[in-house]
Amino acid sequence: MALRGEEEKPRSERSGLKKYFEIHGPVFWPSVILITVLIVGTLVAGDAAEEMFSAAQTNITDWASWLFVAGVNIFIAFSLYFAFSKFGDIRLGGDDAKPEFSKMAWFAMLFSAGMGIGLMFFAVAEPMWHLLYPPHAEAGTTEAARDAMGVTFLHWGFHAWAVYAIVGLALAFFAFNRKLPLSFRSVFYPLLGDRINGWIGDVIDILAVLATLFGLATSLGLGAQQAGAGMEFVFGFENTTNLQVLIIVFVTLIAVGSVVLGIHKGVKVLSEFNIRLAGLFLLFILVVGPTLFILGTFVQSTGHYAQNFAEWAFWTEAFDDDGTFMSTWTVFYWAWWISWSPYVGMFIARISKGRTVKEFTLGVLIVPTLVTFLWMSGFGGAALHLELGGIAEIADAVEADQTTSLFVLLNEFPLGMITSFLAIVLVLSFFVTSSDSGSLVIDGLTSGGKLDAPVGQRVFWASTEGAVAAVLLIGGGLGALQAAAISTGLPFVIVLLIMCYSLRQGLNREYKDNLSKEKDEERESYRELVSKTIKKQNK
Repeated sequence: MALRGEEEKPRSERSGLKKYFEIHGPVFWPSVILITVLIVGTLVAGDAAEEMFSAAQTNITDWASWLFVAGVNIFIAFSLYFAFSKFGDIRLGGDDAKPEFSKMAWFAMLFSAGMGIGLMFFAVAEPMWHLLYPPHAEAGTTEAARDAMGVTFLHWGFHAWAVYAIVGLALAFFAFNRKLPLSFRSVFYPLLGDRINGWIGDVIDILAVLATLFGLATSLGLGAQQAGAGMEFVFGFENTTNLQVLIIVFVTLIAVGSVVLGIHKGVKVLSEFNIRLAGLFLLFILVVGPTLFILGTFVQSTGHYAQNFAEWAFWTEAFDDDGTFMSTWTVFYWAWWISWSPYVGMFIARISKGRTVKEFTLGVLIVPTLVTFLWMSGFGGAALHLELGGIAEIADAVEADQTTSLFVLLNEFPLGMITSFLAIVLVLSFFVTSSDSGSLVIDGLTSGGKLDAPVGQRVFWASTEGAVAAVLLIGGGLGALQAAAISTGLPFVIVLLIMCYSLRQGLNREYKDNLSKEKDEERESYRELVSKTIKKQNK
């Protein structure tokens, strides 16, 4: 299948098997084989799989934590450079391109795809855990509470969204401005030229498929665990692995329906529903919770995060012989965001045509980060208020089972059972949007960069994502999910670092082309002016 210059055919013109599958074999089949090997191997290994995943996570973090830490800081630097440099006015899709979606719809979709499930899972659990086991203070103190929110902001703030921004910008630029397929190989065209159409490009796209799938499986696994905890809390069901697998099956079926409907009728509608329900959820905790404490937490924690940004952003536990915080938290997050970046980046790229480089980069960096900070302050701040005031023992509940943390908090406020039920609905809804938008991305990667892959292919990948998440839960629970994200994030951090340089080369070429075009237009305008002047003089 040709990758460059290939004309997209309308779905109505496809015939035979291509109505259901239209694959790029060198990417599709190796990806399927590698995923199958992992699924079968995990099921056959049984208990040994959990030990294997744990060992993989430990070894990678021991050897490569410095690389993850350096990498995400480099991504922030490149994002700001592209936004505020001469490249900031370049428009994705060309000077005449118009945005396809309103800003509200745009923010809703990128936020839902970006980290919706994670925010539901960790909003209470992470601040409480850092209060019990703080990396920079004495446990249980006011200093520990302040650092708990600051470190949580570090993990969910600019670093995460910088990874998404840099990948999304690269994919959008090379697809819409350079007319290359919307595929990960395309971002390396300035370095590889037409060789992206060969085996090197295939390897890059295979890595992107695997990173996307396992990063997404981590999110889906967390969502299933939390939804199961909610069902146990509200309905009395025992939160077993079997229940979590059933949740994955149920949500995957809904996701299949969403991907069949497509991005406008499926993903967009669900994303906007998520944002509205999440907004009401946050408003509820602001109204019935400790309002002034939450608002104060948001302001002070933002300042604390900014004050300690450089120190925390570059911290690697180099002088802590027995340090385990990085492997459990920071490196896991950096690897998770990196492994998610092909999926989130490509999805954001698809919905961002018509926006300038500056608008795109700052929009992806700032707005979701501030909303995330407010969300964490709302739920994490409310939990800290109850814990520090001796009103409720939220931290003990988190230490016993992280998945129940949100529901334990909601139970301390009015309408606890109703809000817990709505929390389950929101988790499942974020679950669906993550799955269906991820399916659309993997469809593109395995079909040679097509924007409109056949329905059968979307159904296949939505089902595969659910299967991988279920197998990882069976094979080792949260540890397996974390190990999968870190293992696929390691090779991809190197890919993204090379991509930053390639993107800079591509933007520089676009800037020069635009400059040359402007000069040509000025010359043409000058010639027309001279011609009109001469005609007037002759008259």
